Amino acid sequence: MKKIGFIGLGIMGKPMARNLVKAGYRLIVYDINADAVNELAKSGAEEGKSSADVASRSEVIITMLPNSPEVKEVVLGNNGIIEGVKSGSVVVDMSSIAPRTSKEVAEKLLHKGVIMLDAPVSGGEPKAIEGTLAIMVGGPEETFNKIKDILGAMGSSVKLVGDIGSGNITKLANQIIVALNIAAIGEAMVLATKAGVDPEKVYQAIRGGLAGSTALDAKMPMILNGNFKPGFRIELHIKDLMNALETAKELDVPYILTSKVLEIMQSLKADGNAKDDHGGIIRFYEKSAKVEVRKKS
Repeated sequence: MKKIGFIGLGIMGKPMARNLVKAGYRLIVYDINADAVNELAKSGAEEGKSSADVASRSEVIITMLPNSPEVKEVVLGNNGIIEGVKSGSVVVDMSSIAPRTSKEVAEKLLHKGVIMLDAPVSGGEPKAIEGTLAIMVGGPEETFNKIKDILGAMGSSVKLVGDIGSGNITKLANQIIVALNIAAIGEAMVLATKAGVDPEKVYQAIRGGLAGSTALDAKMPMILNGNFKPGFRIELHIKDLMNALETAKELDVPYILTSKVLEIMQSLKADGNAKDDHGGIIRFYEKSAKVEVRKKS
C-alpha cells in the first residue's frame, strides 16, 4: 500500500487525514501546528519534521492549505516538498486556490518528474469528518486512476473534470453557486419573517420544490437555531470568491452577482463575523431589515 504524506491539518485537513488512517493507509503528517501533528500521531500517523521530510518519505503527498501563497510556500519554498520529493511521486493539492497557481506549481514539479493533481473539495467540516466530501480533480487521467481509491477514503464523490487547474475552476463554480444560494436564502427568509410568516414553515413548504437545495437543507436548521459555528468560515468563502473574480477578469467573464455577494461578506467581516459560518450571510439582511430569522419558541 502506498505511503501517503499529508501536509496541512486544519479544520478540514485533520479529519481528512484521520479518515486515511482509518482506511488503513500509512500516513506521515506535518503542520506548523505541533498539537495537530501530535493528535494525528495518537491516531496512528507518523510525524514529519518538515514538508521536505514528508515528501522524501512518501509516494503520494497531499496538501490541504488556506490559499495560493501557502501552497507555493509549502511546495516550492525553503524546505518545501520540491526539495524532498522523489521522481515518480504524485502531489495532490486539495486546497482551494487560484487555478493559475495550480498550473504554475504543477509545471515546476514536472521538471522533477513529479505529477500534480489539483483536487479541491466541497462539503465543509461535517463532510470532512464523515468522509463524504465532493472532490473535483484536475490532471492526467492515468495519474487520477492510480490515486482515486485514496481520494475515495475522504469523499463520496470523486470526479476527474479535466486537465490541471480544472479542479479549482470547478471549485470556483461551486463556491459561486453556494454563495449566491445562501444569499438568496437570507434575502427570502428575511422577507418572509418581516411579513410575519413563520420562517420554519416557509422552509418546510418550499424545500421539496424547485427552490429546495442542499444549501437550503444544510443552512436553514442552523439559521433557525441561531447557530453560526463553522462549518465553512465567511473569511474562507471571501478568499474563494476573490479567486473567482480574479479568474473571471482573466477570462473576460462577467461577475455581477458574485461581486455583490462578496461585498456582503466583506461587510460581515468588517462587523467582526469573519469566522462565522457562511450561513451567517443572512445576518446582513437581518441587520438591514431589523428582524431575526429564528425558530419560534
